[in-house]
Amino acid sequence: MKLSQVHPIFYHTRIKQKQLARTCSDLVCRTKFAEDVSQALLPHSCKKHQSLLRRKLGNADPQLQENKIVNLKLAIEQLDGLLIRPGETFSFWRRVGKPTKRRGFIEGMLLSQGKVITGVGGGLCQMANLLYWMALHTPLQISERHHHNFDPFPDDQRVLPFGSGASVFYNYVDLRFYNPTDQTFQLLVWMTDQHLKGKIVSDREWPYAYHIEERNHHFLREQDKTYRTNELWRHMVEKRTGKTVKVEHLMKNKAEVKYPVHFEENSNLTEESGRM
Repeated sequence: MKLSQVHPIFYHTRIKQKQLARTCSDLVCRTKFAEDVSQALLPHSCKKHQSLLRRKLGNADPQLQENKIVNLKLAIEQLDGLLIRPGETFSFWRRVGKPTKRRGFIEGMLLSQGKVITGVGGGLCQMANLLYWMALHTPLQISERHHHNFDPFPDDQRVLPFGSGASVFYNYVDLRFYNPTDQTFQLLVWMTDQHLKGKIVSDREWPYAYHIEERNHHFLREQDKTYRTNELWRHMVEKRTGKTVKVEHLMKNKAEVKYPVHFEENSNLTEESGRM
């Protein structure tokens, strides 16, 4: 057992160490981070998406979702209009900054060490999920992305494949993507009463479209635990001809399920004896 799992003081000390290490790493690296914001919108749409602000999440306190909205509004102020020029890298935490009470962030839902907890700035993963999903539909290259190793809630109004989100935790669990093209891209994010909305636009039309395909989704029982697994693949399609020019395997997800799953009622369940 790790020391960070023995006592909270070791856990928080380890977090501080990782945060300091990331700060130092960014100071000495040669990465050129996207920093410029423009109110002038670039003309060509690449991908847009929206996600519900309020969903049923097990027995979690609904007030945490209202608090999440406060935190998302503060993140929007730092992200909306951001330009990602050729050779630049987007970093979620370099833009959003540390979520502290002093900056107006409040208690929201966090997922940590296999549990649902509360913490200042909770709920910002929804923004990371939105940005990651949109980036997958552009030529922007994902350079850092993390995903929870457990699935805390059963699906409720899910519209995206399982495992297509991005986990963030200040500042060492980041979402980053790089612009390898000669075009400039721009992030647009805003909110309505019911949805968090986003769009990635560019200064020129990009000749390809991208489609994400889920394969081999099923629940899996290994010994006394249940897991959920799937694969995500990406198709790159030439807009002019409609021809698929590339198919790539993005990831294979496997997460421990934290809610009851009844094998006899679910056709996507398989029994395994300690193996995939």
